[in-house]
Amino acid sequence: MSARQALRVPDGRPAVVPAEERGRGRDDVRLMVSRGTAVSHHAFRELPGQLRAGDVLVVNTSRTLPAAVDGTASSGARVVVHFSARGDDGRWAVELREPVPGGSTRRCAGGPAGSVVRLPEDVRLVWEEPLAAGEDRLWWVRPSAAAVPELLRRHGRPIRYAYTRRDQPLSAYQTVFALAAPDGAGSAEMPSAGRPFTAGLVAELVSRGIQFAPVVLHTGVASAEAHETPYPERFEVPAATARLVNAARAGGGRIIAVGTTAVRALETAAGGNEADGLVRALAGWTDLVVTPGRGVRVVDGLLTGLHEPEASHLLMLEAVAGREALERSYAEAVRALYLWHEFGDVHLILPDEEPNAPHCCSNAL
Repeated sequence: MSARQALRVPDGRPAVVPAEERGRGRDDVRLMVSRGTAVSHHAFRELPGQLRAGDVLVVNTSRTLPAAVDGTASSGARVVVHFSARGDDGRWAVELREPVPGGSTRRCAGGPAGSVVRLPEDVRLVWEEPLAAGEDRLWWVRPSAAAVPELLRRHGRPIRYAYTRRDQPLSAYQTVFALAAPDGAGSAEMPSAGRPFTAGLVAELVSRGIQFAPVVLHTGVASAEAHETPYPERFEVPAATARLVNAARAGGGRIIAVGTTAVRALETAAGGNEADGLVRALAGWTDLVVTPGRGVRVVDGLLTGLHEPEASHLLMLEAVAGREALERSYAEAVRALYLWHEFGDVHLILPDEEPNAPHCCSNAL
């Protein structure tokens, strides 16, 4: 059953340019806050007032890669390769796209096995097998040169989808939390929930007793057209983060994930510990899909963008917020003309701790 069938969630308006082109900076976006079915509207700069001392914000420090590279198929056709993830055996999972007028791309089938795509510097990608049986979107390919991160740095650009107005520099796709990995690994697409944060806002939050806990989850290429279930992604929950999260929970603090990627990483690290509810240091690949049936074991709240009706992320949001609350908040976001996607407005889901609060108040429209 699709997310549209499972949830009555409407379509929204995409943000076509970054916030700093629309307003006074990347933090100049709106913040919708849900506490159960109560919804309020704020500026993102008001986030400190929505949190409290002892809360822990779990942030993804993965750096966005310039993961789109122009190439030439064996037929001579121009193609664009989206690099999704590097495997443990040196292969890469990639998505093949074809360019369309306006600078964007559209999906085309990968393969068949043995196909070759040539990239700059005479690097060749040999198609070997689909990432998942019966699928043709993501394929494992073997590059003729091992230094793919350097190739991306010299010839790649950020992945861009058709709803955006123009190409943006790589800096527009980095968050204030992004850190370079020693091996050049990173995310094919920006962990965008962290985009509105600035150094000044982080400092203000820390001064109010709100702590930050880093995790790493290198995001793969999303299925913009098909909205497939997320594929396995590489992640790490450091020991220091596990200790901080466990201590905060023991002391009554709330664990608020900044983005669905942070939820996936953190809940994976608690996946085998249902009895004690503890997070443990863990690294590797996660295939966890958080659904209402599985629920969340560690995360109390979530800061996230606004997602399309078919997006698999909505199942995770329903697991955190509940169906009624999610449907109410999305209807309110459409009514208030919020902006969707990576350059858009954000949604803070908090526990329902004010049962007598009004269902909706609008103070920043």
